[in-house]
Amino acid sequence: MTELTKRLRGTAAAEAPLVEDVFDDTYREKDGPKPPMQIVWRNVILMTLLHFGALYGLYLLPSTSVLTLAWSILCFLISALGVTAGAHRLWSHRSYKASLPLRIFLAIANSMAFQNDIYEWARDHRVHHKYSETDADPHNAVRGFFFAHIGWLLVRKHPDVIEKGQRLELSDLKQDQVVMFQRKHYKPSILLMCFIFPTVVPWYLWGESLWLAYFVPGLLRYALVLNATWLVNSAAHMWGNRPYDQHINPRENKFVAFSAIGEGFHNYHHTFPYDYATSEFGCRLNLTTCFIDMMCRLGLATDCKKVSREQVLARKQRTGDGSHRSG
Repeated sequence: MTELTKRLRGTAAAEAPLVEDVFDDTYREKDGPKPPMQIVWRNVILMTLLHFGALYGLYLLPSTSVLTLAWSILCFLISALGVTAGAHRLWSHRSYKASLPLRIFLAIANSMAFQNDIYEWARDHRVHHKYSETDADPHNAVRGFFFAHIGWLLVRKHPDVIEKGQRLELSDLKQDQVVMFQRKHYKPSILLMCFIFPTVVPWYLWGESLWLAYFVPGLLRYALVLNATWLVNSAAHMWGNRPYDQHINPRENKFVAFSAIGEGFHNYHHTFPYDYATSEFGCRLNLTTCFIDMMCRLGLATDCKKVSREQVLARKQRTGDGSHRSG
């Protein structure tokens, strides 16, 4: 086996498997009435203002230069990778290993995405996998599309979400100096990377107006990244087929896979959460997997965990809905 193959096909045996993202079927929701919903009005106001600003950015698009449009797309991809390749596949699931330079880049990209710091994002995501579609799931899709998409950010967390999150083993995150540095300096990092940097570059390098640069590569790009991520929690838990496990809600959704650069193969992901590609189809509709593969070729990533073809076929025959197609 070549060194490159080893990097691309690392196995779970390379280190102890992560158990905090495995569904816990012993959890039972508490009997009796649900706790009252507490609206966080600050978040409601901020999210409303953000989306009005994004709509205005959409209105400004015809006035935007080609260079600024290209810059907006680049900022979208960078910030999306900070979530998909960073907070999700690397830090939440430990599905591959990243060198220090790559971890620093992904942390910076994650600050550009502004979706809570890596530590909090990974903690909540592990809770989501361990208690999926229950009261302990931060964005429980059983509560409806709006709640799973954005509503969960507009209300106080269910007490079970907080309780289960506090009980998780998170020593790997606490021992990662990049994660903890970003957490310590999160507010200035998001101000710089999510708002100032995307705005100043077009203004300084090719004379774009600060007004347009703020609303297009700034607010519009940020809102699009947020909604692409939220679609994984909402649409990908409601619409699509379930070729690997028909007994769970997450689905295969090609639209979400495209918009979230590879995160829409969600039935596969919840069935095999440790697979670095989150799909059996490699780079197909999966820019994040292409990015990780490229990092492996550059020697910046190693030990990518991958489910064997035999495991996939056995699982789809045992629990799938019959819609599986080999790729």
